[in-house]
Amino acid sequence: MSDKGGFTLIELILVTVIIGILAGMVTLTFAGRAEEARKRAAKGDIASYGTAIDLYALDHNDKFPSSLQDLTGGKRKYLKELNKDPWGNDYVYKMQGGSYTICSAGPDGSAGTEDDVTTSSDVNSDNADAAGTAETAGTADNAGNASQPK
Repeated sequence: MSDKGGFTLIELILVTVIIGILAGMVTLTFAGRAEEARKRAAKGDIASYGTAIDLYALDHNDKFPSSLQDLTGGKRKYLKELNKDPWGNDYVYKMQGGSYTICSAGPDGSAGTEDDVTTSSDVNSDNADAAGTAETAGTADNAGNASQPK
C-alpha cells in the first residue's frame, strides 16, 4: 500500500467551520453599511436638488419651480435628469410660500414616516443645512443643564 498525503475528514470540517465563521462575521459587519450608503446617497441627491432649486429661484426673481421637472427643461437646464431615490421612489417636492421641502420616502416608500430623508429651505434664510437634513438639537446653559429646542 502506498502512503498518500492528504487531509483527514476532521481537518476538512474544521477548515469549513472556520471559513463559515469568518464569512458570517464579514456579513454582519457590512450588512448595515448598505442602508447607511442609501441614506447618504439620498441626502446627496436632495442637496443637489436644493442647489438647483436655489439657482432656479435666483434666475426667476425668487420664485421656486412648481415641480422638480421644471429643473430639467426650459432655456436653462438646472439638472440633467431627475433620479429616483435609492429605494426606487420619486423624490417629493413641496413648495409653500417662501420655502420648499424635498423628501425621500425612505426604505418603507411611505412619505411622512420616521424613516424619511428630508430637507427644507427658505429663500431668505442664510442658515440652510448644507448636509441635506433638518435636525434640531438642544442647548446647554452655563450650569450644564440641557434645555429643549424652542
